Amino acid sequence: MRSEWEVNQAVDKYANLITRICFIYLKNEADTQDVFQSVFLKYLKYNKSFESEEHEKAWFIRVSINTYKDVLKNFFHSHTVSLDKVESAFMTEPLQHPEVLEAVLSLPQNYRTVIYLYYYEGYKETEIAGILKKKVNTIYTWMYQAKQILKKQLGGE
Repeated sequence: MRSEWEVNQAVDKYANLITRICFIYLKNEADTQDVFQSVFLKYLKYNKSFESEEHEKAWFIRVSINTYKDVLKNFFHSHTVSLDKVESAFMTEPLQHPEVLEAVLSLPQNYRTVIYLYYYEGYKETEIAGILKKKVNTIYTWMYQAKQILKKQLGGE
C-alpha cells in the first residue's frame, strides 16, 4: 500500500489528466469524480513500482480508461450532458473552434481515444498502442479513419 505522501504527489501530478480523460467520455462531473476517486484508490492499493514517470503516467491513463468503461457499461448510466457543460467543466477559456470538439466527441470511442492521446496528450502511435494494448497498425488505422471522419464532418483539412 502506498503512503499518503505518494498518493498526494500523484494527485497533484495527474489530477488534471484523469479529469480530462474521464470527462470527455462520461460528460458528467459526478461520474468523473467517482472515476477519479476509484483511480486513486487503485493507485493507493497498487504495490508494484513503476519503471519510469512515463510508465506511471501510462498506468494512470490505462486505469482511467478501464474505470470509465466500467461506468459506461453500468445499466444506470443512461443520461447525457450538453456540450456546453462539457466545455465549461474542464476548459478555462472559451473554445476557438467548438465544432472541432463536437466532432471529436461524436467519434466512436476507439477513434476518440487515439485522437485524444495523440493530439492532446502528445503520445506517439507506438506509445498509444502500448497504453491501449493494441497493435501499432491498429492505432495507425484508427488514426487514419478518425481523421477521415473529422475531415468529412468539418469539411476540409
